[in-house]
Amino acid sequence: MKKRFFRLCIYPKDVMKITGKSETYSRTLLSKIKASLNRPPHQFITIEEFCQYTGLEIEKVLEIITD
Repeated sequence: MKKRFFRLCIYPKDVMKITGKSETYSRTLLSKIKASLNRPPHQFITIEEFCQYTGLEIEKVLEIITD
């Protein structure tokens, strides 16, 4: 049985795959999430935080970004 590896953080390319929007939109969305969490610009956003902010199910998001 092969063990699947899941990343902890989400990147603009992942957001592009999930939303179908541009890279600029994806970067802006991640910046808005960071601002809402009071995070400095150099810190990452986790997949779980992204799902909580957008209201998407984590299982579906993981399915899309791990394909």
